[in-house]
Amino acid sequence: MTSTTSQQELFRFLEDRFACAQACTECARACALRASLVDPDGTENQELVRRKGIMCAEVCDATCRVLSEQNQVDETTIRIQVEWCRTVCLEAAHVFDRQPGAEDSAAACRACARACTDFLATLN
Repeated sequence: MTSTTSQQELFRFLEDRFACAQACTECARACALRASLVDPDGTENQELVRRKGIMCAEVCDATCRVLSEQNQVDETTIRIQVEWCRTVCLEAAHVFDRQPGAEDSAAACRACARACTDFLATLN
């Protein structure tokens, strides 16, 4: 492998890491907003939407923090956190799909899951 290839791989890794962190931030914001719009005394389905929204916001926020720590977290920990984020985002998207008016939140969750998948591909 040449130094140019290594440099290009490093740039892609950093770009995907930043894109994943940015998608996590956007997803956390969308999920927190969706959770805040649900009536806490609503139906069982509304309670599920609220819980999934809060959980997804918290996991995305934690993932963003892990991704912004420069070399303080090992790759295995990063991989586990990002895989967890991807899973939680997809679960939240499925719940939001059944909630009228939650299309933007579901789309943010799916975009975050895609960014997580892309970033995971850059890890060894």
